[in-house]
Amino acid sequence: MLFGKIDYINLAPFHVFLKRNLKSSQLKQSIEYKKSYPADLNRKFKRRQIDAAFISSIESRRGNFRCLNAGIVAKKEIRSVLVKKGGYKADSHSATSNALAKVLRIDGQVIIGDKALKLYCEDQDAYVDLAKQWHKKTQKPFVFARFCMVRHCSFYRILIKNFLKTEVKLPQYILQRYAKRSGIKSKEIQEYLKLVSYNIDIKSAKSLKLFLKESR
Repeated sequence: MLFGKIDYINLAPFHVFLKRNLKSSQLKQSIEYKKSYPADLNRKFKRRQIDAAFISSIESRRGNFRCLNAGIVAKKEIRSVLVKKGGYKADSHSATSNALAKVLRIDGQVIIGDKALKLYCEDQDAYVDLAKQWHKKTQKPFVFARFCMVRHCSFYRILIKNFLKTEVKLPQYILQRYAKRSGIKSKEIQEYLKLVSYNIDIKSAKSLKLFLKESR
């Protein structure tokens, strides 16, 4: 089984959960091996080069695959999907974030991931938080990614079901590792993770449907 890993802080709890619950060392190695950014994993997934991954929401609406009610959900704000005011410039790493900026009619440079979170922590007034703007417009959370799969579906269904009912806290050594790599303080990482949900509930599903409709 080959799983696509987005090595951003927002999915750190899921990867900690995987390491604690997967028994096969071979599977753990394959998860690490297929590590990349969202847009690249979208391509690999559609080419069947990986079995499952958190796929950009806008890319999950079409294709011969199955998606579960799990993903990366911003409850209100997100801090890691930003627009820097100025001339429009897409972020090649994320199709959903680029589409969201267009739906919201916000011009500027789209920035995502840990890099965006670091910039926000340094000077939040210089950037627009896209999830926050979506919430202002719709009063709904925003779904940035969905967990989708093409093979070994029974295995992944059980895995995701168990993940969604487990509260995962990052060990201090993991926090320190991400802090050192990203230049973001551990406390700021902990505050950031409170903004993220992994359960696509009824309200989130309605929000996703609205976004997909408006982005066409």
